[in-house]
Parts: sequence; structure tokens; C-alpha cells
Amino acid sequence: MRKIQPINNNLLIKLDEVKEDKTAGGIIIPDTAKEKPQEGEVVAVPTDSDSGLSVGDRVIYKSFSGTEITFEGEKYLIVPSDDILAKFVEVDAIQ
Repeated sequence: MRKIQPINNNLLIKLDEVKEDKTAGGIIIPDTAKEKPQEGEVVAVPTDSDSGLSVGDRVIYKSFSGTEITFEGEKYLIVPSDDILAKFVEVDAIQ
């Protein structure tokens, strides 16, 4: 079994699947014409990471950040931890 282990303070993020969009008139909008989502799930961190992120965190990263790869049929992004802007957290109430 192979897996990807990021190094040098990079994170491996699984990209959300992009759904095919259609206009009201039935025209299909290609992926190249859409803005790519800037969020995903952290699936691997370096062993010596001090970023405060862990596997399973949902994060928002900078536009045009990282290197997109395909591994075993899944799309991932290798992103420097400095390019992570925020992570989603659960709260009891909005303050």
C-alpha cells in the first residue's frame, strides 16, 4: 500500500469534487471556465509539523496555491502550510 507523506512543512489536501454546472438554458459550463474551490480536507501532514493542523481538518487556502496532483484516481493539492488561511471549527453558538 502506498501513500503520500508531505515534507518540508507542506500539507496534502484532498480536493472537493467539482460538480458539473448547467445554466438555466441547459448550457454546460466547463471546469476551465469556473473558479476552483479554495477549500478541502487535510489528509496528511509532515511528521514534524508545527502548523496546528491535523488530518481531517477542513481548511481554506490561498488562490493559485500549491501543486495539484492525481494519486490513485483522486485529486489532491500539496500546499505550503503558510498558504492556509483558515480552518473550519465547530462552535456551540455564534458570538
